[in-house]
Amino acid sequence: MAMIHPQFDPVALDLGFVELHWYGLMYLLAFLFAYLLATYRGKKRGDFTGEMISDLIFFGAMGVILGGRIGYVILYNFGEFLSNPAYLFRVWEGGMSFHGGFIGVLIAMYFFGRKYKKHPFTVLDFIAPCVPTGLLFGRLGNFINGELWGRVSHGDWPQLMYFPQAVAADHELINTNPDFMNIATQLGEYYLLPRHPSQLYQAFSEGVLLFILLWWFSAKPRPRYAVSALFLLGYGCSRFITEFFRQPDVGYELIFGWMSKGQLYSLPMIIFGVLLMISAYKNNNHDWQKNQ
Repeated sequence: MAMIHPQFDPVALDLGFVELHWYGLMYLLAFLFAYLLATYRGKKRGDFTGEMISDLIFFGAMGVILGGRIGYVILYNFGEFLSNPAYLFRVWEGGMSFHGGFIGVLIAMYFFGRKYKKHPFTVLDFIAPCVPTGLLFGRLGNFINGELWGRVSHGDWPQLMYFPQAVAADHELINTNPDFMNIATQLGEYYLLPRHPSQLYQAFSEGVLLFILLWWFSAKPRPRYAVSALFLLGYGCSRFITEFFRQPDVGYELIFGWMSKGQLYSLPMIIFGVLLMISAYKNNNHDWQKNQ
């Protein structure tokens, strides 16, 4: 029997003079964990000082926020931006793209590397294992907000959920195909359809599993590019698979009738990850050793 999504209060903490929303709290936790993990890695390696790590997190945060917002607008809502350029700055309405944030971080890490005279991939290999916890908190924020819900399922799975936030989409599906009424449940005057909680699937795969894989892999000295390559492969494959359970973006036609935008944008990550891993072990250049 599917559950109804808990309707969380969007305000996580009300201090009277300021309200902290859940999504904002998830971002704070993401950057805090990135800082703590990077500090731990820096002490183990010895080639990143505390001051450098503080700068690294600042550069990364700017890349995530600016790249994530700009990427979302360009990749998913460019038409809205063309009709109303001010839409780019309406961040309170939500809308962040991982792939945009990823590009933003790449640019930020390039400038960080120039500042401290480090190879860009030395920086990326160092910070990559600290990223999945941020993805975990981000997906938890999506779930708490009841956004980016999954696809409708006819299966009798215990983890399926009814999302009141998806009532308009459910209503449209039921009107298009009345057979959906067989799996719908009534909530007040509305009917809701059972959907995959794809936010939790992504939190587990992109967050927990990818963190364990990268943390284990990067615990030993690896050739330059290798850790970054594994991140690209791990995230790309994870996102590609979980997109089968996530509701495709509104107004976007699936490529070949099955490929979503998220899968399309993840394919280059997988391909480049394979090529980068081959290059890493072919060149076999190391940025650090255990005795450093």
